[in-house]
Amino acid sequence: MILPDNIEAIETVNQHGKYLLDILNDILDLSKIEAGDVNVELIECSPVGAVKEVIELMDVRAIEKDLSLSVRFRNAIPERIVSDPTRLRQILLNLVGNAVKFTEEGFIRVELEYLERADSNRLRFSVVDSGIGLTDDQVTRIFEPFSQADSSTTRKLGGTGLGLAISNRLAKRLGGAITVDSNFGEGSTFLFEVNAALAVGSGFVKSREACEQQVSKQSTKPPSEASNLSGYNILLAEDQAVNQILISKMLKQAGADVTIVDNGEKVLQAIEAAKHGRRSSDPIRPFHVILMDMQMPVLDGYSTATQLREDGYAKTIIALTAHAMSEDRKKCIDAGCDDYLTKPVDRPLMLSKVAEWKPKKSPRSPKTAKVQRASKRSLRRWLLK
Repeated sequence: MILPDNIEAIETVNQHGKYLLDILNDILDLSKIEAGDVNVELIECSPVGAVKEVIELMDVRAIEKDLSLSVRFRNAIPERIVSDPTRLRQILLNLVGNAVKFTEEGFIRVELEYLERADSNRLRFSVVDSGIGLTDDQVTRIFEPFSQADSSTTRKLGGTGLGLAISNRLAKRLGGAITVDSNFGEGSTFLFEVNAALAVGSGFVKSREACEQQVSKQSTKPPSEASNLSGYNILLAEDQAVNQILISKMLKQAGADVTIVDNGEKVLQAIEAAKHGRRSSDPIRPFHVILMDMQMPVLDGYSTATQLREDGYAKTIIALTAHAMSEDRKKCIDAGCDDYLTKPVDRPLMLSKVAEWKPKKSPRSPKTAKVQRASKRSLRRWLLK
């Protein structure tokens, strides 16, 4: 049994594990790029949609630091261009994530501008912040692998020092590069352009207001709402005691009720037992979300998720796994999971994903819920291809 006094030490180990996992994933990405193993998929995509997704992902972190996160469109933006939407999002996530990390007060602003030129049309992204800024010497080194502004940055804020190196190489694969304009103590502007041929039949979002309406979900919720799980009943399926303690503590601190089981057979038993609970006062109530480790004994998470879906279970299943590759995510979705989290678990990301699947106030019939879940899983599989 793990004593409460040891929980802080366990959380420290968990954070170090997450840091090591980040390093390994970044090294793998950089190695693939350097070896030419990263393919660029030029397909029709929405640049406004890419920005919208990044803003929605980063908004929780910005709100936690009381930062303004906004979008500005300098001119009319194409509805669809030909580019690689996955790599666009990856670059933007890194730049916006860095801006949030290195800004203690003030703002982060993402700007878009479409440039029509004789040789090729371009789309320019700028990420502007009021953060700590960079010296001239730091600017010259910032795109080198394992480089950060100074040695205290890693100790204070974390990070591998590989994000900008990876993003800059990806930008080059898309026909551009990242540049930076910064003054120490006054903030920074990271800018990159990519080739952006108009998709066949694409029009323009002609007004700035119309563009901004498409990303208008940002910065509208109070900080507590994103992590408020009050009223949630969650089934945590995890066989490791340390993970049981850490994850259940995170969920309970956010207001959720948590039931813990340690293998897939017990998941099926708990779901069956919960069918008989109908009132909030019942000792066993239906679960809103299942958080399920995929490598459990007796019956693993993949088989459990598949069995639940075959039995008509329509509620949310979120996979937990230490495997962080895209094919691992696809395997989880194909098994019947709605979403996917890697371990060590990132607390804000986990709470955000659980909250994303919050049950609607108006209940759906089991048949309708099943159809909607299946449609959403089909969409996720398509996005992963």
